[in-house]
Amino acid sequence: MIKADMQRKMELARQKVLKAIELHGGTTLLSTGITGDDARMAKAAIDAGARMLEPNHPAVVLARGYKGVTSMHKAEQIRHEIPIAEMAKVTSGVRQIAGPDIYITVGIPGGFTEVLPTLLTDADFKLMSEAGADGLHVHKTGLDDLEEIVKKAHFFGLLVDAYIGRPQDLHPFGIPAETPEEVAKVAVEMEKIGVDLIGLMTGMSYEGIAAGEIPEIIRERLKALVESVHVPTLAEGGINVQNQKAFRNTGVNILVVGTAIDDMAGNAVKEAVRSFLPQVVA
Repeated sequence: MIKADMQRKMELARQKVLKAIELHGGTTLLSTGITGDDARMAKAAIDAGARMLEPNHPAVVLARGYKGVTSMHKAEQIRHEIPIAEMAKVTSGVRQIAGPDIYITVGIPGGFTEVLPTLLTDADFKLMSEAGADGLHVHKTGLDDLEEIVKKAHFFGLLVDAYIGRPQDLHPFGIPAETPEEVAKVAVEMEKIGVDLIGLMTGMSYEGIAAGEIPEIIRERLKALVESVHVPTLAEGGINVQNQKAFRNTGVNILVVGTAIDDMAGNAVKEAVRSFLPQVVA
């Protein structure tokens, strides 16, 4: 009874993605981290031109100071403990300030490869759709698990952006593929099962690259992804102001940026606070 309704919802979401890519000359930004989980920062990102936002459960761990965690690495280890109802509240808040034309994809417990069994029910998909999500940001390591999520997400009108990772990654963030040839093969399989946006984890999630270049192997892996599928593509992990141009030159459609923006926001707050405090003379 809702099949046509949900197909229409997904088509509207696709148009948001395509318009963002077109607006920014072929490569746009998916702003995550603090800009996805704090409605004030989300508004700032939108005012600056961002058209895609991503709330996610590990970032909420950090935003809430859950269990005293202050690093993304530690947040990833307990991300599954954030209730899905909390993610719905975050999403609803961001949607209310973002309006209808901003694309919102959401990372939820069970949508990633968690350290404990975390099941997603029909009610969970329905809840996220009702909260204002356009899609789900998914990091599963098995195609069967991913296909199950895609089917459920589509039933409730949600697109899925899912990722390809490396077998040696610190955290399992996607279907593993070692070589560029394997990346292409996995990407084709992901497109076949209905993944709407396919991304590549760079493996630089926690170290980043300071110089304005990216390793050749990452460039080759991105090239393999971009040339093998017809859906929009993403790159995530270690992308910053210095190396963003190198990523754009790969032809990837969407840059997922969180930590770099979080760090800039944190530094801005530090400077603002210092300006209000008297200078301490040693």
